Amino acid sequence: MSDNRESTAPDTVDVLLPWSGLDERHGPWPPNVRVHVWDGLSPEDELPPEVLGRVGLWVMPYAVPGAERLLPRLTRLRAVQSLSAGVEKLQPLLPEGVALHNGRGLHDSSTAEHALGLVLAAQRDLPQWVVDQHAGRWEPHFTRSLADCKVAVIGYGSIGAAVENRLLACEAEVVRVARRARPAEGVHPAEDLVRLLPDVDIAVLVLPETPATVGLLGKEELAALPDGALVVNVGRGRTLDTEALLAEVRNGRLRAALDVTDPEPLPADHPLRTAPGVLITPHVAGGSASFRPRAERLVVDQVHRFAAGAPLRNPFE
Repeated sequence: MSDNRESTAPDTVDVLLPWSGLDERHGPWPPNVRVHVWDGLSPEDELPPEVLGRVGLWVMPYAVPGAERLLPRLTRLRAVQSLSAGVEKLQPLLPEGVALHNGRGLHDSSTAEHALGLVLAAQRDLPQWVVDQHAGRWEPHFTRSLADCKVAVIGYGSIGAAVENRLLACEAEVVRVARRARPAEGVHPAEDLVRLLPDVDIAVLVLPETPATVGLLGKEELAALPDGALVVNVGRGRTLDTEALLAEVRNGRLRAALDVTDPEPLPADHPLRTAPGVLITPHVAGGSASFRPRAERLVVDQVHRFAAGAPLRNPFE
């Protein structure tokens, strides 16, 4: 698909976007911009080779596996805008000299809402109430609470801060943890996890996948959590050791609420699916109704910046 705009401006720039009609919703494009559209699902052959050879900025389709196959054909590419916050796996695929920009901020509210939803569902036994509803049972009992719990937010960045805001509104206490200590912000380093976790009721992982974070919450860290603690993961599946977690939930010592898993997609017969005290959602934390409007505003702003030769937002380094 292509929406070719003819321009005689000597500094005409070509951009490839995943959506059409942005100019109708957000105002006209700069006169030196030619916009082309590819949703990642249509055959890339719909884009003429001469267009592919002119594209300087590519806004990648969101959550479309295999879209990166287009990269080798964009021979004059200067910048890629991903709409995902985590772009660690994309970065090595970029040709030399192509700048990468991520979707930082687009998923903060959505992911934080989902993390809070998982926490509350697990603490207030919502899965059991759903089972009882369908079984016609009325068997009330007291549950855990979020209020007065100590929650470790592991991976304290912009999404972690959004999670914290919601936890504080529920009268929880938050322990901030990141890869490195940031004393001025009260952020502990990840190397202190084994020391911190014995006093934690809930551990929420909001981590990207990097060599430093794979398996960060492993057997030793899980063992450090107190009996009955809840492990929540809304970051990346491989940051949590699946086998170590399985051992802890199978014996009923820990509970888990996971939006991401390792492996992913989680096989239908995977033991995590039937383990006691485990709630699983299929990697949907970032995909709420708030995403598209925020993503459109970012894309429009980036195109205007690119057309003006101004620095793009959210550089990933």
